[in-house]
Amino acid sequence: MLYPSIDKLLNQVGSKYLLVNVVARRAKEMEQNKHYQLRDGDYKSSKRIGKALEEVANNMIHLNNEEE
Repeated sequence: MLYPSIDKLLNQVGSKYLLVNVVARRAKEMEQNKHYQLRDGDYKSSKRIGKALEEVANNMIHLNNEEE
């Protein structure tokens, strides 16, 4: 089973398409800035996309009204 679940993620974001855009943008930020909101040991995933999904699931990424 994958973590985090799609149901939990969609409760945070609301749309699959918006989720893809937000996660892709956050993963690119992680690559460029090397800034992570959790410590390395707290992430279950080793890849940036998975880490960005975990941040969304933990409600660490907030959307502007423009993005919704």
